[in-house]
Amino acid sequence: MAEKITSRQEDYSRWYLDVIREAELAENSPVRGCMVIRPYGFQLWEGVKEGVDRRFKATGHQNAYFPLFIPMSFIQKETQHVEGFAPELAVVTIGGGKELEEPLVIRPTSETIIGHTYARWIQSYRDLPLLINQWANVVRWEPRTRPFLRTMEFLWQEGHTAHATAEEAIEETLQMLEVYADFAINDAAIPVIKGRKTEREKFAGAIDSYTIEAMMGNGWALQSGTSHYLGTNFAHAFDIKYLDQSGTEQYCHTTSWGVSTRMVGAIIMAHGDDQGLRLPPVLAPIQAVIVPIWRKDKERTDVLGVAESVRASLADAGIRVRLDDRDELTPGFKFNDWEMRGVPVRIEIGPRDVKQDAVVVARRDRPGKEGKQFGIPVSGITEYIKDMLETVQAALLEQATEFRDANTHHVDSYGQFKEVLEEEGGFLRVHWAGGVEDEECIQEETKATVRCLPLDAPEGDGECFYTGQKTDQVAIFARAY
Repeated sequence: MAEKITSRQEDYSRWYLDVIREAELAENSPVRGCMVIRPYGFQLWEGVKEGVDRRFKATGHQNAYFPLFIPMSFIQKETQHVEGFAPELAVVTIGGGKELEEPLVIRPTSETIIGHTYARWIQSYRDLPLLINQWANVVRWEPRTRPFLRTMEFLWQEGHTAHATAEEAIEETLQMLEVYADFAINDAAIPVIKGRKTEREKFAGAIDSYTIEAMMGNGWALQSGTSHYLGTNFAHAFDIKYLDQSGTEQYCHTTSWGVSTRMVGAIIMAHGDDQGLRLPPVLAPIQAVIVPIWRKDKERTDVLGVAESVRASLADAGIRVRLDDRDELTPGFKFNDWEMRGVPVRIEIGPRDVKQDAVVVARRDRPGKEGKQFGIPVSGITEYIKDMLETVQAALLEQATEFRDANTHHVDSYGQFKEVLEEEGGFLRVHWAGGVEDEECIQEETKATVRCLPLDAPEGDGECFYTGQKTDQVAIFARAY
């Protein structure tokens, strides 16, 4: 029997873990900080993969694969990079029972090994741009972990590109940020804010880092995808050069960008409610579930006959559908079970519906009677469910957008900042002219950080809420995962 899910208001962190357990998305592994991704959770990740991978290929990128083990000397070649990642490295010193001549780092990210490879692949301007992505796992020795959001080993994609000029590389960096935002909004139904990271928050070794920031159901922020312009930092470290059209040797400008299984956590927390998951139809492993209802054997035969006909019709139309004909479970249990798993649409078929040649349809995004439609004709069920899935997808995005906007606050002073953060939380939008030390002080006092400097900032000139300096720069602060 399933355990009760803790309400979000009672304990949001416990709710999150309960949903992952009860929906069978993942479980802890014997190694601290690692997780076993169960089939339902992996299907959700596969939906993320397919959504972004399709967009990568549409923008001219190709997939490849690079080694899991990276020589320690590679990591040490780029100064900022090694300083940024040193605390998180997992290092292999023994192989085959013998001490290695050089320690090997288990991939925390691949800028170094890919930079080494690109130095051999790129000789001329004709070899550019080089647009490569890889799907892989990475290891970062995290002291505090949480399933999907932050684990020692996680799955991700990392794109790495090389270009002839800074302008081309910056264009690529921003293009991939748009790709991530398009996926988040249109597939995951999560409204995101596109912005640039501050010097303190940017990727180790980058010139500029860009991010999409999402608001979770408790008002906290989640960095959901990043894109980095690396300038020629890694090109100098790994000698990535090309001959331009005049025969002059030039250093390449490179980029990197990635999303990870953290996106699964974003989907859980952006849409979930006290009953469990609410999955956007585009990504839901099961888009519609059919629950047959009967009491007598004769009713069972008739109901299952109609249910199977509806299942086949939906499946033929490309809808991911499941017929739940488990005899040992009551219809009420099945309703709760599929609601907890976030299936967007439930179709109920009982003896009375069979007589009327109709079904009952329930939407997961609207609980109770509000989300139920009775007497939907079987003859038009396929088109009805197709339209319903589009409606639910749009409704989840609308709800998440309204929640984010209602929990975004404009503040003008540090006193107001602290008061609003404690009483209301959410995103705090401010004029900002502070530096690294100011960010550190604010985080120490409030646990809030600069999530991004939004690219869309129509506020104009103002006074920094912390330093009092005049500025046209806007920042979003929040507590974050």
